[in-house]
Amino acid sequence: MTLKCGLLGETLGHSYSPRIHAYLGDYDYRLYEISRENVEDFILHGDWNGLNVTIPYKKVAASLCDELSDIAKSLGSVNTIVKRDGKLFGYNTDYYGFRSMVLETGIDISGKKALILGTGGTGVTVQKVLSELGAEVVPISRHGENNYDNIGKHSDAVLVVNATPVGMYPKNGVSPLDLRRIPACECVLDVIYNPMRTELILQAEALGLKYKSGLHMLVAQAKYSSERFQNKKISDDSVTFIENSLTNELENIILIGMPGSGKSVVAQALGQCLHRLVIETDTEIVKNTGMTIPEIFEKSGEKEFRRLETAEMEASGKLSERIISTGGGVVTREENYPLLHQNGIIVWLERDTSKLPTDGRPISQKSNLNELYEKRKPMYERFADIRVSNDGTVSETVEKIIQEIEGRVK
Repeated sequence: MTLKCGLLGETLGHSYSPRIHAYLGDYDYRLYEISRENVEDFILHGDWNGLNVTIPYKKVAASLCDELSDIAKSLGSVNTIVKRDGKLFGYNTDYYGFRSMVLETGIDISGKKALILGTGGTGVTVQKVLSELGAEVVPISRHGENNYDNIGKHSDAVLVVNATPVGMYPKNGVSPLDLRRIPACECVLDVIYNPMRTELILQAEALGLKYKSGLHMLVAQAKYSSERFQNKKISDDSVTFIENSLTNELENIILIGMPGSGKSVVAQALGQCLHRLVIETDTEIVKNTGMTIPEIFEKSGEKEFRRLETAEMEASGKLSERIISTGGGVVTREENYPLLHQNGIIVWLERDTSKLPTDGRPISQKSNLNELYEKRKPMYERFADIRVSNDGTVSETVEKIIQEIEGRVK
């Protein structure tokens, strides 16, 4: 008999859980969006064998279970239920997911101060894990004894954990904390997994700190849930494998490079090869304004075009699983980098300047291409995760890009 499992919540939207569980076992995994007035009946009488439970139902799930694991009991919160012999058994696998996340960083937190941003259900789970690992835990809330106004008194903290929804899709680009206020910080953990790199994580990366985003926690807790669904042990190595596979599947591939370097053609070929939607940012700008790029430059100037370009980076950069072909000058505005990097791997397409066409490209037509390249080269280097030559065939370039990307996540 095929097990019937799934994720229970009020509003689930686009969840990664079905993808994750497809890696973990051969069982049916669905999304169950159930209203508050019907959730109790669904938990008690629904046609399912195993459930993951997300907000706002973790507390009610705990109250309806016949038996709770010690961890679920201590937290008063259940995110995994298994139906067995007519009884409901409740577990909290978020605990194991976050513990795996901490251990993955390799940071020794024993005897050191850790700040937890947020005091909700996730924050309570984080507190339990870190306390058991020997940390001096300081919860930070908006109005409590330790808050964002006086957080400077904890500038000796070595770990910062974001257990709030601040920075989560679709409200990307905001952070609960400026990490420069915590100069002793060595590591940052964010339980958010969409975007893949929140504003907080982007700052940690820029400061050279250790960091981990929430995708690892999501996969690790799913692994522990799946073990309970199937009543069998799953290798811990599966967490890294699935996390890397999902990163490869979900991360946007963003092409940057000089005007005429072949970004549009390569993007279309990549899209066909990987079965992904392609976004041409210049095309989107034309569509939104009703003017061609030369017309925008002529009517409003380059400054206005760059503003429109950044607005398009903000919109397209929030998405996942896209191929994004950018304009040649996207690197001239530093604010475009986090917009693209939050969910993407950035590929610099390089092509000999003698092969660059100029038709329909206002900047190229009025510039010496060699001088323009030398000016922009450090900007492309700053943005790029990968550099790939496009002096050969399109198929050769596509193959190189895929090889480089797959190599990064192994």
